[in-house]
Amino acid sequence: MNALALGADLRVPIEDALRRQLDQRMPDARRYGPEFSRLWELAAEKAVGGKLLRPRLLVEIHHALSDDAESDPLPATVLEIAALVEQIHFAFLLHDDIIDGDVLRRGTTNLIGALSTEAHPRIDEEARLHWARSSALLMGDLLLASALLGAARADLASRVRDRLLDVIDRTVTETVAGEHRDVGLADGIIPPDLETILAMTADKTAAYSFELPLRCGAVLAGASEDAEAALVGIGRPLGLAYQLQDDLLSVFGEEAEHGKDPRSDLREGKVTAIIAFARTTSTWPRIAPLFGSPGLQPGEEADVRDLLRACGAEAFVQRLVDEEIATARALLSTAERSGTLPPTAVDRVARLVDRVEGRRS
Repeated sequence: MNALALGADLRVPIEDALRRQLDQRMPDARRYGPEFSRLWELAAEKAVGGKLLRPRLLVEIHHALSDDAESDPLPATVLEIAALVEQIHFAFLLHDDIIDGDVLRRGTTNLIGALSTEAHPRIDEEARLHWARSSALLMGDLLLASALLGAARADLASRVRDRLLDVIDRTVTETVAGEHRDVGLADGIIPPDLETILAMTADKTAAYSFELPLRCGAVLAGASEDAEAALVGIGRPLGLAYQLQDDLLSVFGEEAEHGKDPRSDLREGKVTAIIAFARTTSTWPRIAPLFGSPGLQPGEEADVRDLLRACGAEAFVQRLVDEEIATARALLSTAERSGTLPPTAVDRVARLVDRVEGRRS
């Protein structure tokens, strides 16, 4: 199968691999009682159904960098590592939902929402939510450990395994550092200047959403260090653009398309580039009393959105997105001219850039 034909064909094998990885732990989970068994069942259920951006990207770039581009694009070990990357992603989603106080994900209840609903009806809401969030926190930790152990046990040459583990370790650390800075910004611990916000955004999202799968794919394909470095350079601005788009969609997008509570960022006081710009305008005094209000109502949320549009915040962040995508394209062009990346990889990354640029959900 040619790399350009992969597309949707990857969903089934990646989700099957992910289910196998999670199902393997079920017998052990049952040893610890029905509550823990149910937690694992729900986690396995909620872990599937996403866009699979990261594992798809890993498999596709591995195939594009392989010596024989016409060979089977789904070697078993590559597929297993791709599914482990999705485990890492889901673990971060669990932690993110706890931090943000969200109970929705992908247009339905997330793990926290499902657990709190299933808790005994005689328990008050606060206790149910504490139980659900604590359970999600522990499951996220367990999935991170499971993913790292899975990579350590993968059937790979020791040199490749060591490089892969180094990439995963650095990425997890960088992502946690980015999330930590994000919380500090939201709580007023860290000054919310635009440069800091953009650095946080790159660490929190670009590192594991784009750099991680691109680097893992390159390592597994035996690509040169120059090729890996080129992919990291492209992945950084592309990941930043992706998260900035996510910030725009969370405020200005449609819930039916985005699948996330459209008021959550405003209600939680999430400090994004949108807010950093708005704070510099004369409109901010009208936004500030509502921003970060836990009881923000739909009508008030609409007012804030209108004010953010009127002050130019939406347009400003969209320009940032366009600039980052242009940077990614320029870096890809340089890698193509220098021969650092082969034509198959250049084509695959170019399609990825196009997909990010045209993203609407």
